[in-house]
Amino acid sequence: MTTALKTTRQTLMIDADDTLWENNIYFERAIAGFISFLNHSHFTAAQVRQTLNEVEHEYILKVGYGLHSFAKALEATFEKLSVEPLTPALHETIHGFARAIAEQPIELLKHVSPTLEELRGRHRLLLVTKGNHEEQTGKVERSGLKPYFEAVEVVPEKNAESYHGIVEKYGLERRTTWMVGNSPKSDINPAIAAGLNAVFIPHADTWILEHAELCTAPEGQRLLTLERFQLLSETF
Repeated sequence: MTTALKTTRQTLMIDADDTLWENNIYFERAIAGFISFLNHSHFTAAQVRQTLNEVEHEYILKVGYGLHSFAKALEATFEKLSVEPLTPALHETIHGFARAIAEQPIELLKHVSPTLEELRGRHRLLLVTKGNHEEQTGKVERSGLKPYFEAVEVVPEKNAESYHGIVEKYGLERRTTWMVGNSPKSDINPAIAAGLNAVFIPHADTWILEHAELCTAPEGQRLLTLERFQLLSETF
């Protein structure tokens, strides 16, 4: 199968956050700082985190992904759990945790650039990411990876409908199109549901809200698991 994948032109739709560069580790550091700052006298750190997860999920449904949504979730969690009122000074401190994420440089994962360089000589590459359009396109520009891709697609949510739309927009053939990423919930399962193939590349710090059981690819579709991004160039 590997030889066939190398010799037949494929379309690889590649995720960005935690597939091409580090992302969630910065959110985890911000959350740890927030929990320490809250220093709740009754709730454990795990209980505070669970509350934040629930609140963050609510805000994603309301306003979408991104640092603004994350900052609002931190603020709402503080108001929900703290006995102190949310003063302007506290508001500034809480939003500072989100701002610290925005100030982080783009840290590419190992062997990403040379792997993309090799892949683009044989295959069609599309970068497909979700979230706030300005934030995500800004990260793509800062990463220096944009020239490797034919196009960059930023969608509000990665679901089967989004993948159907990308297939139609670029005239892709499902049997030779793959979604590559670290998230079962956003990259793998909905791509398989849309009739595509997928490559799962696990990341040790995948966001908890992206965790899900990996689906099984039906007959006629393929789901591969690769331990490292650089293995893509050995497979395709």
